Amino acid sequence: MEKVIIIFGPTGIGKSKVGIELAKKINGEIISCDSMQIYKNLDIGTAKLKNEEMDGIKHHLLDFVDPFEEFSVGQYVKYVKNTINEILSRNKVPIIVGGTGLYISALINNYDFFNVEKNDELRNKYENILNEKGKEYLYNILIKLDSKRAKEINVNDTKRIIRALEINDCKKDNIKTNKVGKNYEFIIFGLHEYREKLYENINLRTEKMFQEGLIQEINKLKEMGLNLNNQSMQGIGYKEVIQGMNEGRSIEEIKEIIKRKTRNYAKRQMTYMRGIKNLIWIEKENACKKIIEVLNDKHN
Repeated sequence: MEKVIIIFGPTGIGKSKVGIELAKKINGEIISCDSMQIYKNLDIGTAKLKNEEMDGIKHHLLDFVDPFEEFSVGQYVKYVKNTINEILSRNKVPIIVGGTGLYISALINNYDFFNVEKNDELRNKYENILNEKGKEYLYNILIKLDSKRAKEINVNDTKRIIRALEINDCKKDNIKTNKVGKNYEFIIFGLHEYREKLYENINLRTEKMFQEGLIQEINKLKEMGLNLNNQSMQGIGYKEVIQGMNEGRSIEEIKEIIKRKTRNYAKRQMTYMRGIKNLIWIEKENACKKIIEVLNDKHN
């Protein structure tokens, strides 16, 4: 069975650098597992790698979806499986790097989402609940039905909440383990760092985004016609800037909101990681060396 490496970790921990270092040492190519870095023109707010930062390592599933389009976990699984096969066909090692837990769970558990078509009756049902009782009430329904999925969705992202509820209602009949196609042996590493250091990294990264022109990037996206109704604008950073500016908040206030929400997101990611079966915890310091040691042990 072909081996696929996954490097999972909270936002701001430095997964990309570890992935690039590892790819150099084991003849690998990187597949992004980030639900925001898939979008074109969303660069600064998603901390997307620049070409020179990739250090000659080929990266896949970055910057390939139009920001006006919606993109589902089912589409991601389809794309990533094709990409894995392509990399393996060139005798290279696929290394999946990212922090979107739902994407990773769907891939390693081989979920088949493709039979879950749009159900207008269910959507209308949940849209009515949203209109009558509010987004928090709707979100709490999802928490009760599928707490893992709820952790991956922001309470303000009502489109994804409704879609998750729709899938949950249909899943007994329509979501099943997909036995068609190739299975892989996933070796999953979870990066860990002390919370204080991680939070410091998050705060510094937020400041860097503003220095690099996050406000200007968002203004360009708004000029293109994008707004908070688009899925691509629901990512942390984009939404807070748009809302904050609409509310007349200062840049410093907006920065603090982004830092706080990003830290909370990192907490949720860490919680999600603890629920992944067979995940191998690796300390961030010297992570590449430790990963190679584990891979060598498994090979022997």
